[in-house]
Amino acid sequence: MENNNMGELKCRNRKQVHLFYCMECEELARKVATHSEFITLQSINWRNFDDGFPNLYINNAHDIRGQHVAFLASFSSPAVIFEQLSVIYNLPRLFVASFTLVLPFFPTGSFERMEEEGDVATAFTMARILSNIPISRGGPTSLVIYDIHALQERFYFGDHVLPLFETGIPLLKQRLHQLPDANKIVVAFPDDGAWKRFHKLLDNFPTVICTKAREGDKRRVQLKEGNPADCHVVIVDDLVQSGGTLIECQKVLVANGAAKVSAYVTHGVFPKRSWERFTQKNEGSEKGFAFFWITDSCPHTVKAIGNTAPFEVLSLAGSIADSLQI
Repeated sequence: MENNNMGELKCRNRKQVHLFYCMECEELARKVATHSEFITLQSINWRNFDDGFPNLYINNAHDIRGQHVAFLASFSSPAVIFEQLSVIYNLPRLFVASFTLVLPFFPTGSFERMEEEGDVATAFTMARILSNIPISRGGPTSLVIYDIHALQERFYFGDHVLPLFETGIPLLKQRLHQLPDANKIVVAFPDDGAWKRFHKLLDNFPTVICTKAREGDKRRVQLKEGNPADCHVVIVDDLVQSGGTLIECQKVLVANGAAKVSAYVTHGVFPKRSWERFTQKNEGSEKGFAFFWITDSCPHTVKAIGNTAPFEVLSLAGSIADSLQI
């Protein structure tokens, strides 16, 4: 009887959320909605004027007054950011009870350093832009981001937004426990940065740490610590661009006796279809990647890859649905 009362109380405390989304995120938004009866999808007319600038219309604007509203964004290229920001800045002004922005991938996250005068830290610039989202009737905007590249970037955001930093690692752990060789898994980190980000979330697995050693003008990946011999080694990082470091790391692990090598990244960016490098065995190695897991934080990549081996997509939909109830 007590458990039934707790379940009823939990349902009563859940809020109905009206979820808007960019065109690129339509499939992910629909998946999010299937995870909760408390999420209702809403739509926007994404139109352009003849000169190419946005001509936007938020449908059912009157109906969302006093309601909890969220927007699922994908800043996959500079070309789509402005139109989404126009909507993002407008939604909190429609007398909504609260506003949540879900931006699974913070795209400028790897450009946070100023190493010499003249460098532009675009991660800080993007954080300033998002920090100026107007407050709603319920207060500051909640900003949901997954596996941000540099931990210090959480301090870039101003007081007008409340950043909620989530991770895709629980999806990976769930998948690893489903594998037939789950008791032979070793987690590898391609560098110390990846270790700092993720080792506490994966401390129930043996670990291997790689490092990059400079040889002249080049950097060579080498094994720093740990033993991959006779194990299924899974390289874990937050994002991948060209994938060169992962491939070099895989070669080192195989050379040190790994039975097979897989990879996980939360954000599969893969510009210029660089994911194609992983669909065949790597040069100089008899073994390719057994699995390559990504999430759907970059929808354009998911669409391009389809069901191509060795890729598997671990969807953030359930995690996003849960975050909208916080």
